[in-house]
Amino acid sequence: MSASALEVAGLGKTFGGLRAVDDVSFAVPQGSVTALIGPNGAGKTTVFNLITNFFQPDAGEVRFYGKSLKHLAPERIAALGLVRTFQSARIFPGMTTLENALIGGHLQVRNGPMQQMLWLASARREERVLIARAKALLELVGLAPHCEISAAELPMGAQKLLEVVRALMARPRLLLLDEPAAGLNDSETAELAALLRAVRANDITVVIVEHNMSLVMDVADQVVVLDAGTVLASGTPAQMQSDARVIEAYIGQDAEAV
Repeated sequence: MSASALEVAGLGKTFGGLRAVDDVSFAVPQGSVTALIGPNGAGKTTVFNLITNFFQPDAGEVRFYGKSLKHLAPERIAALGLVRTFQSARIFPGMTTLENALIGGHLQVRNGPMQQMLWLASARREERVLIARAKALLELVGLAPHCEISAAELPMGAQKLLEVVRALMARPRLLLLDEPAAGLNDSETAELAALLRAVRANDITVVIVEHNMSLVMDVADQVVVLDAGTVLASGTPAQMQSDARVIEAYIGQDAEAV
């Protein structure tokens, strides 16, 4: 881990007079896994939406490898290599599992419509590379046997894993994962943890919003705790486990989960 991949400075957002996010600041080191945790309504997903400009912040700034993201469209931010997932699995029901994964590689396609229509050698090579990468990622999360079935037939936990695979197909520099373990069973959660460790080993930075404390403590390098839209505490997982403020605000709600 070296310089910051992401810097969030003084973010603020108000909805109808309600201060949802208030002066939130934190830095994400390159090559790390950072967990953003807190009670329901703490503002975690709103912070993700502000980082990716799905919502425009009222105050503050986000810098991605030193570049300000102010006023950039979400698709432009994704093209820079900052890719996100959402709380609810979003799959294309008329496509197979493999096809859903391949959709995530569209930012990597260099051959234009004409080359693809004429099925030139460069287009064929590019497709083979994308398919091989998609199959390797699906294998890593245990979805390879389901490549050719409709993604809509997958259980919800598998659909969540597929969404992470699709995001990785975009070859992100930084990946924002919004509750990827929601709906996963123990086996699927273990596969997700293995995937996150593999992602970090390949120098992809991850920020994860998650309620599964076992997963957070297993994979996170640092934890940022939000409460009522503000940063309550931050530090290593071990430090957050023993922080009285964190225990009272969040972990204490279900201490046995840690």
